[in-house]
Formats: sequence, C-alpha cells, structure tokens
Amino acid sequence: MKKQEILSEYNKYLKIENYSEQTVRSYSSALNLFLEWVSKSNLDKVTDNAIKDYLYYCKTVRKYSFSSMKLVIASIRYFYLKILKREIPEALNIELRKPSILPTVLSVKEISKILDVTKNLKHKTILLLIYSAGLRLGELLELKLGDIDSDTMKIYVRKGKGKKDRYTLLSQKLLTLLQEYLPIYKPEKWLFEGKGAQGQYSATSIAKILHRAAKQAAIKKRVTPHMLRHSFATHLLEQGIDLRYIQELLGHSSSKTTEIYTHVSNKKLGLIKNPLDEIFNDTT
Repeated sequence: MKKQEILSEYNKYLKIENYSEQTVRSYSSALNLFLEWVSKSNLDKVTDNAIKDYLYYCKTVRKYSFSSMKLVIASIRYFYLKILKREIPEALNIELRKPSILPTVLSVKEISKILDVTKNLKHKTILLLIYSAGLRLGELLELKLGDIDSDTMKIYVRKGKGKKDRYTLLSQKLLTLLQEYLPIYKPEKWLFEGKGAQGQYSATSIAKILHRAAKQAAIKKRVTPHMLRHSFATHLLEQGIDLRYIQELLGHSSSKTTEIYTHVSNKKLGLIKNPLDEIFNDTT
C-alpha cells in the first residue's frame, strides 16, 4: 500500500476503536514520520535495527520528551498490529524510564499578570477557563455550550483522557465573562470556534496567545497551556483542599498522578473556593 492508503486505513481502525480525535491526529502524525523514515524499505522487511535507529533519532536529534517517545512507540506498535497484522517487533518492546520531574507552575501573582495583559475577550475567556477548571487543552477544545452548567456551577468535561467524563468547577468570574462572550461571538457548536475545517479553535493558536501574554507580563518561565492546569491544582492544594478532590477535578485515574503536587489534606468538596475567584477578590 502507498503511504496515504496506509494512513487512511490506520485512521479507520483508530476511529472504529473509539479513540479520541486528538489521539487519531497524534498517532497518525507520529506514524507518518515513521513511514517517511522507512520510505525506501519494504515494510515487511524493516528490521529491528532500523526501528531502533529511528527511536534513537527521535530521542537524540528531535529531542523528544518522555511523553512524545511513548506516543511514537505506541503509534508504531498499533500499526504493526492493525495494519501489517504482525507481531510487534522486539525493538518496540521496551519500557521507558519516566523522569521524576516536578511540574512547573505559575504563582497566583503571575496568573493575575497574564490575565491583566490579555485584553481580547475571547482570548481571556479561553485562558481563564483552562486555569479555573484545570482543563487539558484537548478538553477545552471539545467543550460545547451545553457543558457549562450555571445552575450547579459545574463544567461537564466529556471524554477526557482515557475516554472518561467528569465534572469540574465553574468559577463565578468565568461565568460572568462567558455571559459577555457568548452574545458577541455567538458560537454554534463548540464553545470556542475557529476557522478550521471542523470549526474548532486551534490548539497552536492558544499556545501562541498564552506565550505572547506571558512575554508581555514579563514572565521569564516558558509558559504553556498545560502549566495553567498544573497551577490550578497547586493553588487548590495551597488552599488546603484534599488531594482526593483535586484528583477528581483533574480526572486522574490514579492518586499517584495527583500526589506529585503535594501532601494530602482534609476539606469537603462543597467548601472549595475556585482559585480564579480568589484572584479577583484580591484585586477588587
């Protein structure tokens, strides 16, 4: 099969098995790079050494992170199983050592500075939502109008990581901003819509918005959208919120993932104050 035929068949399998759109895109992109690497070889004759060389190239030349390397390996393993219908090559049966790196977070003051310099209503609403709800970027892009529940002050997150649904917090300040945003931008399907074929806002655009705001706010850290999620969790812990509730809000399947933030404390979910509201209470 030609490369495009392989990728088309690959996408079909992923969608049939109910992988998220983000996963389909990520796996397909990773496989595409692998196919380009072995383009001069017969796929049935790609050796373990060739695969090993490719993984070495990804790590040493492209400087892939632990997560990116996991994605590369998983995408190629899936390709061998579903498309080539062969046993997984020995070169892909490896265990990556996960680095013990603490997440970089922004202080409450730094979050406030970023929000102050972000004047565009849509941009500010996006950044506030990621931070105040502790969302992954893909979860934000999948939000629809009906996922915002102002009666219970919750946000319904559909098919987060691992295809799991959950509820997270809806900040009063964010709700006020959304009530200003909606009649101006009039989104039809997605809460934040862009100009792409699917109408969803671009993840790359959001990263650029945040990077530009951080630069204007004179923040020296390399700020990413996921850092806002880390900051949300850390600021809740600084309020004394029980780690078990934070685990639920973040959608972590294991408490060990959440434990990276700090120690466990005892609070009831109903007593949680959204850290975003605390920021604006301090500045008014």
